[in-house]
Amino acid sequence: MLGQTGGIESMQVDRFDRVMASHARSVMLGMQHVAPQMKKQGFGSIINTGSISGIQAVSAYMDYSAAKAAVIHLTKCVAMELGEFGIRVNSLSPGQIATGMGRTGPDAVEKAAVLRELNKTRQPIPRSGMPEDIAFAALYLASDESSFVNGHDLVVDGGLIGGSSWTERQRMSASVQGAL
Repeated sequence: MLGQTGGIESMQVDRFDRVMASHARSVMLGMQHVAPQMKKQGFGSIINTGSISGIQAVSAYMDYSAAKAAVIHLTKCVAMELGEFGIRVNSLSPGQIATGMGRTGPDAVEKAAVLRELNKTRQPIPRSGMPEDIAFAALYLASDESSFVNGHDLVVDGGLIGGSSWTERQRMSASVQGAL
């Protein structure tokens, strides 16, 4: 469920509750239901879906941003508890990934194509993130290769949360210097 746009004064409480339930409560319930079985077997890997919106404040969708921050923190809290039972709990935080999120049918395909073009210039790696990038990161967290990774939020965003690309930063710096 996508978050609502607008400021805190126009935030609809029932919509806020639905976004929190869809993104944070659902993660808690999922972990609550799999924990007993994983404890019984003595191992497991839980992978939750965060977002870079949960790391950086996204005021345009503050309910979604807050829900994803809750997922990331809840993941770390549960990792501390379940790690003692051989269960690793981590999260993945995608950046801008070219999907049709929030759309269906032809609209989803069109949105993904538009995002592929827009995302090429948004982060230091000059291509759009693809669903496969997230799948490979999840595969790593689920595998034995990550057996000592617990309570970690793996950001998969092409460097987006690090800031502008080097070339863009140089262009902006030159523009500022020229204005001064």
